[in-house]
Amino acid sequence: MMKMNKKVIIYIGNDLSKKSNYNSTMNTLSCLLEKEGYRIIRSSGKQNKLIRILDMCITVVKYSKKADYVLIDTFSTLNFYYALIVSQLTRAINLKYIPILHGGNLPNRLNNNPLLCKVIFKNSYKNIAPSMYLKTHFEGKSYKTIYIPNVIQIEDYPYKERKELSPNLLWVRAFDKIYNPQMAIEVLYHLKKVYPEAKLCMVGPVKDNSFQKCKNMVAKYSLDTSVSFTGVLKKEEWHNLSRNYDVFINTTNVDNTPVSVMEAMALGIPVISTNAGGLPFLIENNVDGVLVEKNNPEMMTKAIEELIEEKNYQLSFNARKKVENFGWNKVKKQWFSILDDDLE
Repeated sequence: MMKMNKKVIIYIGNDLSKKSNYNSTMNTLSCLLEKEGYRIIRSSGKQNKLIRILDMCITVVKYSKKADYVLIDTFSTLNFYYALIVSQLTRAINLKYIPILHGGNLPNRLNNNPLLCKVIFKNSYKNIAPSMYLKTHFEGKSYKTIYIPNVIQIEDYPYKERKELSPNLLWVRAFDKIYNPQMAIEVLYHLKKVYPEAKLCMVGPVKDNSFQKCKNMVAKYSLDTSVSFTGVLKKEEWHNLSRNYDVFINTTNVDNTPVSVMEAMALGIPVISTNAGGLPFLIENNVDGVLVEKNNPEMMTKAIEELIEEKNYQLSFNARKKVENFGWNKVKKQWFSILDDDLE
């Protein structure tokens, strides 16, 4: 039942879902809060980065008299400065702001930019960490931080019980060097020595030249008939596609708690991931997934071979049970405690 009240929240982040077809955490959380009766004002969907930050600032000023809070998606690369600028503007007009910590490389920010981090995170109303990984790092720097996991609408994820495991690999991420997509090609190359029929599907937007490097590797290893690139797919599209694949691989070098991995766990695809960043806080090794060293395609290949040979179906069952705890019916109570804690 929808709560009555309701507060006005400005949500600052990269609101590019309509243009990119990528269902961001910003879009998911905004829609769920709106269904609960909150009024959400989003910014910004502007493509140009300079225009985007200007639009964010204008939105904050325009709605400052009406808003109760400002949520700020906070990342670790260039978008870190969006959070810096918007937080200080919000602070200047005496409006409560809440950073939501997404960047897997934020621990390095804490070490390398301590003054900028202090300006943002010491003056915030609350700091929200979607992973225990970031909560641990932020509390280690004396920033009070509350853990609220990323949300997945678990009812939208039909669990497929796999009776047999084939060497068909699925990779879902942006083609960005920090996610090391080339490793997926290397893994397939090694896997085909044991399973010549092995295939790889790579789903996601192109962010940098790592996409072309992947294409070059496909040509180098003569994998043209074994690798497919779909570009960006809507959530429902890649979920349907996933039914044709039996192993989900995550090759990242920098990460927090990736939603795509959570989604794979919900869908019943066994997950083999690097141990980067927050992944060990999401995946318990050999219980609900498998963790391997970063940038070690041989180790990931061996893990895939063992998974197929041992037919370890329990991994995916355990993973599904774990991510059911990230459903909205459970997570929303944590958000209500933050957003409504000053209600009488």
